[in-house]
Amino acid sequence: MTIRMLLAPVLYIALALGANAEGREALLTGEMRGLVFHDAPAEASALPFLRVDGTEGTLGDYAGQVVVLNFWATWCAPCREEMPSLQNLQDSHGGADFAVVTLATGFNQPQAIRRFFEETGVTDLPQYRDINQQIAREMGVFGLPITVILDREGREIARLRGDAHWDSPEAVAVIEAVLSGS
Repeated sequence: MTIRMLLAPVLYIALALGANAEGREALLTGEMRGLVFHDAPAEASALPFLRVDGTEGTLGDYAGQVVVLNFWATWCAPCREEMPSLQNLQDSHGGADFAVVTLATGFNQPQAIRRFFEETGVTDLPQYRDINQQIAREMGVFGLPITVILDREGREIARLRGDAHWDSPEAVAVIEAVLSGS
């Protein structure tokens, strides 16, 4: 029996029943040990980001979906390690209910983002830019990478500082639990 098979039912039940912070923390294993669920959801930024085509978008564009929002930069070595696992998570779970959203924060030129994605094998994640770090600042992102989980109402419910393998059994179990309990 795999770790995922053992953990998934426990995580589903605990998160669906609104387990307290201590209970959630005790269930998070592996790289997800650092994932912190908030006692109360926090509103995500409504500020605009730039899409690859130069148009603006907002996190509100993802209303109704659970979102794994990753703040990263082209110069960030841990981001390079983490990005393929975010692509794998999008490949396995992306759709009408769930999306992985990547937001390059700070000075990241479009051609550098394209090159970064090509070098790391990322093909289906958005190449959004938070040029002046407005969204990152508003959401209290200091240091990279930072990944937040947004609920279907666009509120931050959890945060992980540092990189992780988002396609690991532990991470997938957490995402599936959030999807089933949101």
